[in-house]
Amino acid sequence: FCTPCLQECLKPKKPVCGVCRSTLSPGSRAVDLEKQIEMTETTCNGCNKKMYLSKMRSHAASCSKYQNYIMEGVKAVTKEPLHNTRNFPNRFTFPCPYCSEKNFDQEGLVEHCKTLHSMDAKQVVCPICASMPWGDPNYRSANFMEHLQRRHRFSYDTFVDYDADEDDTMAQVLMRSLRDK
Repeated sequence: FCTPCLQECLKPKKPVCGVCRSTLSPGSRAVDLEKQIEMTETTCNGCNKKMYLSKMRSHAASCSKYQNYIMEGVKAVTKEPLHNTRNFPNRFTFPCPYCSEKNFDQEGLVEHCKTLHSMDAKQVVCPICASMPWGDPNYRSANFMEHLQRRHRFSYDTFVDYDADEDDTMAQVLMRSLRDK
């Protein structure tokens, strides 16, 4: 336990066990456990020196080989990120294709465009569609406002598994349609 947690458990009015929170009897010590710690021999995993468990903490603090052993263990369990996030398109925030404003979520972009660009007839690329696996980053919508209102009334992430390819998706749809009969 860390010191602040132990201090909380050992307040004079109500000393309690740090695990089960049952009341501790004042002055009671686990003498049998202390004896066992004093008499149990162990080996340092760094330098292979034999010692009693009661001496292990102070030894570990000064043994550079033990500290290297611990660091190797930390490196072994530290995992690299599963995916390189730079390779995945951002499907959560989008820039406005008409002006320089950025970081709109899908609903925010639709609202922004309806409010500020409803009369703009310029052909633009839909940033939401361009970020999708099936999206064409070069396709300019003839009527972007109409496109927004028809295609982006809901969020794709609710309905789409971006990792599934088209054949897998079609197979899933067919299986569900057979089950629903």
